[in-house]
Amino acid sequence: MKIAIAQLNPTIGDILGNSNLILEAAKKAEVEGANLLLTPELSLIGYPPRDLLINPSFIADAGTQLQQLAQALPPELAVIVGTALPNANAVKLGGKSLFNSAILLQNGAVKTVFHKRLLPTYDVFDEDRYFEPGENSNYFSIGEVKIGVTICEDLWNNEEFWGKRSYAGDPVSDLAKLGVDLVVNLSASPYSAGKRGVRSAMLQHSIIRCGIPIIYANQVGGNDDIIFDGSSFGVNRKGDLIQVLASFETDFAVLEYDATKQDLVGSGGNGQDARSTTDLSFHPAEGDAEIWAALVLGVGDYVRKCGFSKVVLGLSGGIDSALVAAIASCAIGPENVLGVLMPSPYSSDHSVNDALELARNLGIAIEMLPIGDLMKTYDRTLANLFVNTTFGIAEENIQSRIRGNLLMAISNKFGHLLLSTGNKSEMAVGYCTLYGDMNGGLAVISDVPKTRVYSLCRWLNSGSEKIKNHANLGKKIIPVNIINKPPSAELKPGQIDQDSLPDYDVLDDILQRLIEHHESAQQIVAAGHDEAVVKRVVKLVRQAEFKRRQAAPGLKISARAFGTGWRMPIAKSSFY
Repeated sequence: MKIAIAQLNPTIGDILGNSNLILEAAKKAEVEGANLLLTPELSLIGYPPRDLLINPSFIADAGTQLQQLAQALPPELAVIVGTALPNANAVKLGGKSLFNSAILLQNGAVKTVFHKRLLPTYDVFDEDRYFEPGENSNYFSIGEVKIGVTICEDLWNNEEFWGKRSYAGDPVSDLAKLGVDLVVNLSASPYSAGKRGVRSAMLQHSIIRCGIPIIYANQVGGNDDIIFDGSSFGVNRKGDLIQVLASFETDFAVLEYDATKQDLVGSGGNGQDARSTTDLSFHPAEGDAEIWAALVLGVGDYVRKCGFSKVVLGLSGGIDSALVAAIASCAIGPENVLGVLMPSPYSSDHSVNDALELARNLGIAIEMLPIGDLMKTYDRTLANLFVNTTFGIAEENIQSRIRGNLLMAISNKFGHLLLSTGNKSEMAVGYCTLYGDMNGGLAVISDVPKTRVYSLCRWLNSGSEKIKNHANLGKKIIPVNIINKPPSAELKPGQIDQDSLPDYDVLDDILQRLIEHHESAQQIVAAGHDEAVVKRVVKLVRQAEFKRRQAAPGLKISARAFGTGWRMPIAKSSFY
């Protein structure tokens, strides 16, 4: 028996377009002689649909399209499609009005329906807001082979692997008790750095425990702040990864289930051939490469799915805007990127020259808009009000807001998406200006710490072929001076970031412990950090919450990002 995986990149709410993607994959599966085609979680409507699920017409349209898709699919091919189904008992018995479901389609009709049992409510997930959990695990048969069906989180309750049980039920154990021969999983598992390896290790552990091979079909693509890496795979009874699909791009592959061996035996396709885990795995050392790929995918899909074709960003000659410009150039092509230089009297000549060199290296268009005269106009307008005060943060922020206004004017005039360029370190401590450098429709690197920004730029310079179709092969993309000079906002003479912040190596370690590992100030001090520095950083993080609430959506690449999954109150006690 041959099972095909369609690793799709659906657009949320594009029910017809997503249906066509499934149909196209089904025709390919038929040509490959597959008996079964797997698609990702909620593949018909896109994940996460969020409050679109509250709209009755959206659910009705999905139901209509599901029936039309069933009629259009190759009749002999079994296809599992993910969608939201109404809960017919909700009115009489209570509960949520929808199920997160996997639908088995064959011969023009719905054959079997499976409901997701474990509904995550942590981090970016809010499924209990919309869905009723399924009560039982179930399977269907192709010939004599019993195939158990699970949906994403249903696989993530392995108490032995995690050291704790997150849900009362365990769908994998329940399927093992039903005597299934194979488990398939429709998934929309978001990316975070290092997660691919954790995901495969968890499923390998589950398989060794229950002795049942698993095929995992994951969504790929960027949807708002969330990036899905794909990386679908099959694991045999021994826990070996026998086939892995591409990461950060759509893919298709066919695996084979050998009924005699009662196991998966990979059969080629576009994915990698069957090999043992020593040869076929997800390597942690791929850190910069995988983060780069995730950010490029996230930018490209955000631009495309939001209906834009071009982007604009401010080029300061600093490392953050340099990285964002490089990512954008790779994601949508340098011909679609406009960099704007807005020097002030405090901008150094080398910063302007560095920005110009970067633009030449990337092949992007540039515009120069000096802001000195605009600064003087603000000074004259505010002179009576600001009399007898000294130059300070207010005047610095005016410069940033002038630049933000100019960029928004360009965005409005030409329909370009404005990319903001602040990093996670700045966002964490509020080293950014509301309605200034925080302006934008997408915050590309707002989940990338400053130290990682440097790491990515050095990695990028190690081979310019990493930027697709780049003309300057063999040339360093990011000017070396941008990497080597002390970072500075250049809002006053001689300013550098470390006038206001600890060294970024220190700051980023404190922030990671505080934000991702939830360590207290006392624990961070015990780890070796200066107590005064820790207390100051913690205070800055708390105070900056109101800024983060007003920031543009930012691409999530860490386990704990300032986005959908970050739900801190603004008005709160200063103790926490």
